Amino acid sequence: MGEAKRRKTALGEKYGQEPTILSWVPITKTQAELFVKWSSRIAKFGIGGLIAFWIVIRFIGPALGWWQVV
Repeated sequence: MGEAKRRKTALGEKYGQEPTILSWVPITKTQAELFVKWSSRIAKFGIGGLIAFWIVIRFIGPALGWWQVV
């Protein structure tokens, strides 16, 4: 109990609040981790979609006669 009380008096109003990335940026570490998680997931879907689009354009399109390759 002594350590918690000491920490509470040392931090004052900031006690129990989540730390921010930088003192001048109002983004918490949890919010930054969520952003990285979601942006990575979206990037994976984007790369998968780009590969699927490339396969359609490169192989399936000419096989169906959509384009005339010279």
